[in-house]
Amino acid sequence: MSAPDRQASFWCEQGWINGGVVGGVRLEVDALGTVTRSETGVPARAGDCRLAGVTFPAASNAHSHAFHRILRGRTHDAGTGSFWTWREQMYEAAATLTPDLYGQLATAVFTEMVVTGWTSVAEFHYVHHRPDGSPYGQAHAMERALARAAVAAGIRLTLLDTCYLAGGFGAPLTRGQLRFGDRDGAAWLQRLASLREAFAEEFDPAQVSVAAALHSVRGVPEEELELISRNLPADLPLHIHLSEQPAENEACVAATGLTPALLLAKHGLVTRRLSAVHATHLGAEDITVLGNAGATVVLCPTTEADLADGIGPAAQLRAAGARIALGTDQHAVVDPWLEMRALEHGERLRSGKRGRFAPADLHTAASRAGAEAQGRPSPGLAVGQTCDLMSVDPGTIRTAGSEAGQLALTATAADVHTVVVGGRILARNGLHTRLGDPAVLLSAAVAAVDSSRHRTPPAATTKDS
Repeated sequence: MSAPDRQASFWCEQGWINGGVVGGVRLEVDALGTVTRSETGVPARAGDCRLAGVTFPAASNAHSHAFHRILRGRTHDAGTGSFWTWREQMYEAAATLTPDLYGQLATAVFTEMVVTGWTSVAEFHYVHHRPDGSPYGQAHAMERALARAAVAAGIRLTLLDTCYLAGGFGAPLTRGQLRFGDRDGAAWLQRLASLREAFAEEFDPAQVSVAAALHSVRGVPEEELELISRNLPADLPLHIHLSEQPAENEACVAATGLTPALLLAKHGLVTRRLSAVHATHLGAEDITVLGNAGATVVLCPTTEADLADGIGPAAQLRAAGARIALGTDQHAVVDPWLEMRALEHGERLRSGKRGRFAPADLHTAASRAGAEAQGRPSPGLAVGQTCDLMSVDPGTIRTAGSEAGQLALTATAADVHTVVVGGRILARNGLHTRLGDPAVLLSAAVAAVDSSRHRTPPAATTKDS
């Protein structure tokens, strides 16, 4: 199907601007999808595309692993389990992926994101090679599959090409991790440069861009951290999984004498461009270091609950100077409204107090902070922002009676009736305007992966700390 036309102007019945909801918001949008004029308290004009209900800046997903969507509703066996046992199931799923399968699955996952209100995504990508670690015949085949999936779904993709070199401190990659790895840090930097060049030739950077990630301090040996710190281009956002589990902290201290955050700081990697994902188990010094740098901390509350990771010190990090963003990670839920709510609810459970993150704070975390973590302009209704919007019905069974400014505490993705990306309407009432029902796409993609899994022997893995 052809791409929908970009609208030159929108009129929002109500809209979120400057931390609150106002009536009669009219926007004019240029050919690049940027808001060039924003008025409030005005009537609609002829030709305006009208958005009923309450319109908010669209959400910016700061952490995603698209292939983890395969595992939704399949990892909750009776008895005990942990992040580490879940990870073995994740490796089995990763072993089956091919560029074609991953392209199909990612298209479905990105479509699900769009219809729920996410219009950009930082895809933390490490499934680079064939299962035995050898490269595909076409350079960057997996990465191209993800980029083309994003283009098909219309979501803005920041592909976080991930350095993953070790199976733990002092341990080589396991068999199940071979396809994630590069020879060393220099080889990863070389492949990253090649990927950036290839994508710059093939894709519009407003649609698809490349940034960098380190899997974790256990996945990148310290000597490689030093090399990467010296040679990584200064203009690239950098993401890393950080202190998700106590075992990671303990192993890092045993191996290096430092916590993960302090190890990164030692090598000059804790700066404003850093996005630390999870950061669940931090000490006071870790919080200070991240805050002083103005780093972003990407919390994924529904995933952290699903994996029994714990509740991170979000309010303490914000008070120290860190920015808080949100992601869907393993896609146990793909819903920016539930991530916002879980952020505040986690703080209430941790502190015994309400109102730790006001609705304005939640929208900032879900929208602007996630875009900044990707190196992208903020979405929204103000001049200079990208015209990426999500409109919510304030009269559903969930939202009826809510104050418009407090919908972050009551709405869900089911209440999002229209999603706009760059001035183009890409979703209405849970259906993608080009690709249709994401549930149909997801069912077909998961079935295709399942069929492949039945034909592929599981990869042997060993646990690392």
